[in-house]
Amino acid sequence: MKLKTLFFALFCASLSLQAQEYFPKNDGVKAGVNTNYTVFKNARIHVDPSKTIDNGMFAVRDGKITAIGKSINVPANSVVIDLKGKDVYPSFIDLNTNFGIEKPKSNGGSPYSGNPQYDASRAGYYWNDHIRPETTALENFEYSTSEAEALRKLGFGVVNTHMPDGIIRGTGMLVALNSEGTEGDRILNQRSAQYLSFSKSAKSKQVYPSSIMGAMALLRQTYLDADWYSKGNSDTKDLALEALNNNKNLVQIFAADDLLNELRADKVGDEFNIQYVIAGTGEEYKRLDAVKATNATYIVPLKFPEAFDMEDPYQAGFASLEDMKEWNQAPANLKMMAEKGIPFTLTAFGEEKSFKENLLKAVEYGLDKETALAALTTVPAKLLGEENKLGTLKEGAWANFIITSGDYFDKETTLYENWVQGRRAVIEDMNTVNLNGTYDLAVSGKSYEMKISGEPAKPKAEITRGDAKIGSKVNYQDNWISLLLSSPDTTKTEYIRLTAKVPENPEAFSGKAILEDGSQTTFTATKTASAEEKEKEDKGSEHPELLPITYPNMAYGFETLPKQEDLLFRHATVWTSEDTGILENTDVLVRNGKISRIGKDLSAGRATVIDATGKHLTAGIIDEHSHIAASAVNEAGHNSSAEVNMEDVVDPNDIGIYRNLGGGVTTMQLLHGSANPIGGRSAILKMKWGSSPEEMIIDNSPKYIKFALGENVKQANWDSESRFPQTRMGVEQVFADNFTRAREYEAKKNSGQAYRKDIEMETLLEVLNGERFVTAHSYVQSEINMLMKVAERFGFNINTFTHILEGYKLADKMKEHGVGGSTFSDWWAYKYEVNDAIPQNASIMHNAGVTVAINSDDSEMSRRLNQEAAKSMKYGDVSEEEAWKFVTLNPAKLLHIDDRVGSIKEGKDADLVLWTDHPLSVYAKAEKTIIEGTVYFDLKRDEQLRKDIEAQKNLLTTQMLKAKNDGVKTQPVKATKKEEFHCNTL
Repeated sequence: MKLKTLFFALFCASLSLQAQEYFPKNDGVKAGVNTNYTVFKNARIHVDPSKTIDNGMFAVRDGKITAIGKSINVPANSVVIDLKGKDVYPSFIDLNTNFGIEKPKSNGGSPYSGNPQYDASRAGYYWNDHIRPETTALENFEYSTSEAEALRKLGFGVVNTHMPDGIIRGTGMLVALNSEGTEGDRILNQRSAQYLSFSKSAKSKQVYPSSIMGAMALLRQTYLDADWYSKGNSDTKDLALEALNNNKNLVQIFAADDLLNELRADKVGDEFNIQYVIAGTGEEYKRLDAVKATNATYIVPLKFPEAFDMEDPYQAGFASLEDMKEWNQAPANLKMMAEKGIPFTLTAFGEEKSFKENLLKAVEYGLDKETALAALTTVPAKLLGEENKLGTLKEGAWANFIITSGDYFDKETTLYENWVQGRRAVIEDMNTVNLNGTYDLAVSGKSYEMKISGEPAKPKAEITRGDAKIGSKVNYQDNWISLLLSSPDTTKTEYIRLTAKVPENPEAFSGKAILEDGSQTTFTATKTASAEEKEKEDKGSEHPELLPITYPNMAYGFETLPKQEDLLFRHATVWTSEDTGILENTDVLVRNGKISRIGKDLSAGRATVIDATGKHLTAGIIDEHSHIAASAVNEAGHNSSAEVNMEDVVDPNDIGIYRNLGGGVTTMQLLHGSANPIGGRSAILKMKWGSSPEEMIIDNSPKYIKFALGENVKQANWDSESRFPQTRMGVEQVFADNFTRAREYEAKKNSGQAYRKDIEMETLLEVLNGERFVTAHSYVQSEINMLMKVAERFGFNINTFTHILEGYKLADKMKEHGVGGSTFSDWWAYKYEVNDAIPQNASIMHNAGVTVAINSDDSEMSRRLNQEAAKSMKYGDVSEEEAWKFVTLNPAKLLHIDDRVGSIKEGKDADLVLWTDHPLSVYAKAEKTIIEGTVYFDLKRDEQLRKDIEAQKNLLTTQMLKAKNDGVKTQPVKATKKEEFHCNTL
């Protein structure tokens, strides 16, 4: 027993030693640390989102909770605080802030103008300035009293903060928002998480990457390089890669600026077995299945768009259905995410003023309060591995809690105090009596109705007498109320002044009244209805009717995605684009997404029969060169960007997809632009409107890359004159140099020695080894000859020259090389190097034996390629069947997918268009456009959709007008228009 007593005494002494102060004091007598207990009793304690203790108690000492329960032992010398009628919650946690860190300002201006920066500016770090994993929040941090106060008023006690700069942004830290204390007390974890984004650093003007696909490629290459570096393969020290490897076991938080980027970030993470926590946008409801499939936890901002001011009908016409639906649906985002089982936490940063209002709106729209509380407490705590210390009220946890007048998620609830690490921050005096309710006010023989609402410490009064509204002003401080009433006689500018001390239970109170003539009397106020009863009477809190989510969530979207069907077309004029030619009065049977049979009087079985009498059935149009359905088109930061991939930036929400379906287009090649000689890898897509990017990309499609020649790549029209190449000779040298590098890389790779995997070089090796095809942007005869010779020198062939408006000058050379030509029908003179273009170009190449296609390279032209094909009949005397192949079978051959699409042949994909007229006629309309047996465009549905769109816009307009009439803040109508990409768009 004595041994145990001795051990206990030594243990207490060690604690005392550990707690000793070690700072010298020069300001008089030293004050001892307050180690007393503070005990809170009679509170409704929300221990965590699922557990509540009514009339509970808990004790706090040295910033921690020491005991909690229905009843606890109250230590001697405790300060006891009675919280009768009040609620206690864990203080909230925000994972995504830059609290106390000044965001760096951008240098401004175009990165291409003046003297662009192409190389890194830092020695000893990674080759790209936008990779900054060595950055720490600690070195940039300065505690902000004002920011902390604003966050505490909302209920937050702890935030994760970081430097919001760069693609890999370095480490954040976990900071307590206590009102007193030192930085050492407040900093809970100096390395709590690593932050990433697709945005470049403001601290550098290094041009690369200049696109979202470039950022994704750079991130991939950085991960590969970090792994290579970690194995000791580098001869030089790289502080950035060392930091990245040191940070890899931290929580990885990725900031995305739109929904597609959320999914793109997860895609990169999956490739490297990294599960990001995704700082989202609040748009997750638009693609819930895809969001769910990421398996990520989301940090969601409570930022809802304001209603448009729709009073001016002319301005109202510019509002898009997409933007109007976002206003209508966004507040239900969290409810939908919760129903889908998608884990999320919430952030208030940057939206502090509207956070509580929007949180309550989300609850009004169906977000469960327990889920909301978890998103603010236990979910973020668990993500950081701090679930035993933060986000909950239990023994040993930090004493981080808020005291409220009731349910935090009630509009009338007041947050009184926010304790962080056991330090008290008073938000509102919790001894203030809550006056909210309806009263019968009697003054000098006159009776008034007085309704008091709002925060208890800042009440608002609405006073009426009969049908007349009485002007009033209220002041409430230290439980003394002062009321200034306008005289009931509206002809007089006189006032009645009332003042009274409010009792603890304000069912009735009375005080002094000074009337208009200065005489004194008394008044009484008797409560007739509580605030809760008033709230039940208020029907204005009901949210507007929600419109259904569509895919995509805009005009012409599907409420339910169309399904594959078995179809039988009867009595059609069938353009096979095969040796069988055009078949009259013929049936085509579609089963399981494939063309099953072609013939007469076919049996339908269970297939849906479509009467095609007098109509024409063709294969779907294929556009070899397009830039629709993309979020970016050029990575212009380097003269070779073979590492970037257009599959990364497919935009399934581009209305151009639907318009192309309306023009009979079913397949296209999404090409990189022409900003550099060696561009990026392409994506071959089917126009599956409403589907995800992955569903649009053709499975196991052939590999392509875009090369470019001419004015664009030598920067003839750029402000800059610094990047190589500046001449057509230099363009040739770029190809020669990079292919030489690729062969050297291949030798290193095959040597058996350790090598640094390079995505750019891997891609160029695929070209050299015939595993990836080249589509080359071209115009001028000399350059076309040059590239064929370069390719032959390095042992490969160019697959397609696109544009190639001087193809007619060297069609025989093209035939000999084995290259196809994808051209315009009659575009001419839009820049100097097309001055020799002629409308007979396609037919001359075709007659020389070159595989020829007509492409669009334009969102407008792409939906009328049938008419573009017809121009070769007029100018080049091409037969109608061969002209039709220019936009069907021939582009399929150029894309090496002619075994799947491009003609009507048994076994091929059922990508079909039913035309109302001869398909090469200007009068022809696509009645149905079908991809793999699924109807994605139907002319009758389109007509109905136009009516539905007007009806939806009318409903939303009415909702917005009502919102404005109810006093809701509105914004001017804005017209949103997606930028149309062209080859030279930067």
